[in-house]
Amino acid sequence: MKQIKTAIFGTGFMGRVHLEAVRRVESVEAAAIWGRSADAARRLGTGFSVPTVTTDYREILRDPAVDAVHICTPNAQHFPMAKDALNAGKHVLCEKPLATSLEEGEELVALAAKQGLRNCVCHNLRYYPMVQQMRSMREAGDLGDILVVQGTYSQDWLLYDTDWNWRVETKAGGPSRCMADIGSHWFDMAEHVTGLRVQSLCADLQTFHPTRKQPKHSVETFANKLLGPEDYIETPVDTEDFGAVIFRMGTRARGCVTASQVSAGRKNRLSIEIYGTRSSVAWDQERPDELWSGHRDDGNQIFIKDPSLLKPAARGFADLPGGHSEGYDDTFKQVFRRFYASIGASSGTPEYPQFTDGLRQLRILDAEMRSHRTRGWVDVPAPERIK
Repeated sequence: MKQIKTAIFGTGFMGRVHLEAVRRVESVEAAAIWGRSADAARRLGTGFSVPTVTTDYREILRDPAVDAVHICTPNAQHFPMAKDALNAGKHVLCEKPLATSLEEGEELVALAAKQGLRNCVCHNLRYYPMVQQMRSMREAGDLGDILVVQGTYSQDWLLYDTDWNWRVETKAGGPSRCMADIGSHWFDMAEHVTGLRVQSLCADLQTFHPTRKQPKHSVETFANKLLGPEDYIETPVDTEDFGAVIFRMGTRARGCVTASQVSAGRKNRLSIEIYGTRSSVAWDQERPDELWSGHRDDGNQIFIKDPSLLKPAARGFADLPGGHSEGYDDTFKQVFRRFYASIGASSGTPEYPQFTDGLRQLRILDAEMRSHRTRGWVDVPAPERIK
């Protein structure tokens, strides 16, 4: 496989995560970094020996040596950057959400298809080994017919009104925060594991802090803040802190989920439970190497991740032997490995979420927002393709 040169757009939390994961993928070189701040881009580039750093991302797009770009910027920049990159002939890996509106998402899907370029939305949480084990168990018929899908994605990093991040602002993050940021991960996983599609839903959203104390200086994602009155500006907030959704899945299954960024003590807990006519499974991202399996007429079980004990289809998502944990950063490596392998392959179905999957989550998100406004059930259009 020839060496592929890629660029990272963004120098914050996600930009650094992507950069570190890229360096773990064979035959891929991080050749350039774009940052809004020249100092931040320079520090990151120097630390990782990346030769090109710039505050003009179009400079990178004009470089014929760069094959692909990672877009790890605030949500409102995803669409223009992805559009420019595709028009420049670059393969694109974009953080979720794909865009901040359905119209933008539809335009990107159409443009990627027209340009014939590889495209990925980073729903990386699919790629924990035990999540793939759940999917393989469902495909093997171990669960039977799916009856109930339920869970939560709970965090506490925006619990206080002194907690601030660019995601709070509509102009940077889009009209939805909690459901777009973490609810989309949960729904992507639910559809990916069950093979079913959300057909309709009813949502209730809540903003617990209608105003927040915005720091007068830049704040890193997930960083703790201890601010005095002289350090912040009281700022109105119209994005949600919490969402609850009940939904119909397929023709028979039913489900419910909550997403919260104000749940004290929950650091990053995506929890999903899938109940079938034969057995059930439950997984918790804060204990990623464990998978619970439940039975009506037999003892329940807890499986610990071990590649030799996983189903064949899930085995390729675990690189380390049993007893060696694989976590959040490893999921990025698994996505990136498959993305870059597909660039060198002229055929075959990509084994990662594409822009069509990102558009799927925008459709679910749009239904949630409309349901909340109308206080009623809303249908979700069928997906453009089956994952």
